[in-house]
Amino acid sequence: MPAESRLGAGLRLAVTTFTTAPVRPGRLDRATAGTAMAVAPLVGAALGVVLGGVLLGLSVVAPPLVAAVVTVGCGALLTRGLHLDGLADTVDALGSYRRGPAALEIMKKPDVGPFGVAALVLVLLVQSAVLAELAARSWPAALAAVVTATAAGRLGVTVACRRGVPAARPEGLGALVAGTVGPVAVAAGAVAVALPALAAVPGRPWQGPLAVAVALAAVLALLRHLVRRLGGITGDVLGASVEVATTLVYLGVVLSG
Repeated sequence: MPAESRLGAGLRLAVTTFTTAPVRPGRLDRATAGTAMAVAPLVGAALGVVLGGVLLGLSVVAPPLVAAVVTVGCGALLTRGLHLDGLADTVDALGSYRRGPAALEIMKKPDVGPFGVAALVLVLLVQSAVLAELAARSWPAALAAVVTATAAGRLGVTVACRRGVPAARPEGLGALVAGTVGPVAVAAGAVAVALPALAAVPGRPWQGPLAVAVALAAVLALLRHLVRRLGGITGDVLGASVEVATTLVYLGVVLSG
């Protein structure tokens, strides 16, 4: 497939994978999937623009916390809640202290256990609290912070799909995308996410990029542990990577000191 066609198909696949936008995914193979995972931060940034607009628009007519909660809800709606589901399933598997197939079987169950519920509540509360704080900032800083966090979340997926990281199962999303992203794409994604991060904290241009770096370090540590426990990545692991990176960046841009 020509490079331009592969890029277009990969971008469409990324949009349909990470959002509910009514876009036809087109061709589906590992090469296209790899392109989709590489451009995932761009889709995250676009989603961040939408969510930032929702936050800033609602904060004009509603209390900051209300605007923040609705924005978090819109984020779940626009992504089908898939990343939150992946987070819950992954935490349930980790909380079981089981390994390999036994842990993977827990992740496949349709119900959510206590560990998963606790993780969901914590993440949603933290994101809502941070967005309420961001609503009080100047609109360029607030928008940059939301764009950075949502783009960094999808950069977590890019990192999880880098070469050398195996799939936990021979089928499913993890098998399709595992090991499909090269180091150049990972580095380019990190630079692209760091750019809006420079404007995320007024007067402290270093804090946004630092928050991104810390979040990615945490995702790398989580992935290393999950590969040991599960044998590789799954679609649920990708969802967990999104939520962990997004939440940590949100925290990083509101910390003061």
